[in-house]
Amino acid sequence: MTVAQLRAFLTAARCGSFTAAAAELDLTQASVSELVRRLEEEYGLVLFSRGSRRLTPTGAGELLRPIAEGAIAAFDRADQALRAFGRLEGGVATFGVMRNAEYYLLSDLAQAFHERYPEVRIRLVGQNSVDVAAAVASGELEAGLVVLPVGVEGLDVRPLLRDEVVMVTREPGRWGKAVRGEDLGRAPLILYDAHYGWEEPTRRQVMRRAQQAGATLKPVIEVEHVGSALRLVERGIGDTFVSRAVTRGPGFPAGLHLIPFEDPVHDTIASVTRDAGMLSPASRQLLQLAEEMLLARAS
Repeated sequence: MTVAQLRAFLTAARCGSFTAAAAELDLTQASVSELVRRLEEEYGLVLFSRGSRRLTPTGAGELLRPIAEGAIAAFDRADQALRAFGRLEGGVATFGVMRNAEYYLLSDLAQAFHERYPEVRIRLVGQNSVDVAAAVASGELEAGLVVLPVGVEGLDVRPLLRDEVVMVTREPGRWGKAVRGEDLGRAPLILYDAHYGWEEPTRRQVMRRAQQAGATLKPVIEVEHVGSALRLVERGIGDTFVSRAVTRGPGFPAGLHLIPFEDPVHDTIASVTRDAGMLSPASRQLLQLAEEMLLARAS
């Protein structure tokens, strides 16, 4: 049983003849008659009485008719939905973004995409870069933005923007003109992304700098959100390190000092998709727009 057979059957039942059905379906009379004949042969049933001048559904035809109408209606809805999605006139674009995406482009990205494609719903899933990368690799998400490194295989990674990481402190004398690796083990550090700990990409980079100098990072406080860490720094409890984008955000506390690393540390923002993965039209356009906006910031 095929959609074409069901459509030919329904049209013939409504029009009362294969000739009229053929004209409506833009087929030949022989094609419509053959589609119905094959359907009858498949089940060994007669669907129309052909003795009169008008086709009349048999008992089997009357049984099939409402079921076929429902099947064709469902098929047409699916066809229309997918075609609309392909034309970016519907559907949902689901995209993974790293935790601090708001400091780069999250609001601007959502607004710009919505203005271009108002019929497409947007779902921006905010996670740690580790989870974004894993979700893309598994197919749960089609694409996303991450901070490198993420250590997930099976991804096509496209670096887009480098952003310097700096120490944030209320006591600049603790660090001098630059943060040295050996000093990292002695300072009271407040770190965010407590759930992910040393899997968090920025932490991993700073930890390696400390290890190369023979120091060990031992935070005095770990919190989940960067805003909480900054408020504790503002109160003089300890120091934290963040990307420059965070320091330019509207909620960054006044009166704090930024100290660069002696051996510079950078967050690298990258887009990720699955190796050889095919993106839906909506996700492809959202990814392209995100890349364009980040590259524009980097220039």
